[in-house]
Amino acid sequence: MAKVQYVTVTSDKKKWTAFWLCLFFGIIGAHYFYVGRKGKGILYCFTFGLLMIGWFHDLGTILKGRFKDDTGCYLKA
Repeated sequence: MAKVQYVTVTSDKKKWTAFWLCLFFGIIGAHYFYVGRKGKGILYCFTFGLLMIGWFHDLGTILKGRFKDDTGCYLKA
């Protein structure tokens, strides 16, 4: 039987850069602009990080490694 290999495609963007941008500038959507999701970044600018609830959620998502870039790939550790 042939051996099956699985490949996980990751982004060229770094997880920790997105985390620090989210921590300090997340209420204006800096982490979304970094990963190329400009539409959601603009939304965060006008809604103060979705009333800071979205900002807090994104911190957890980034730390768990489930945050994705504009192409749908997970960020590089």
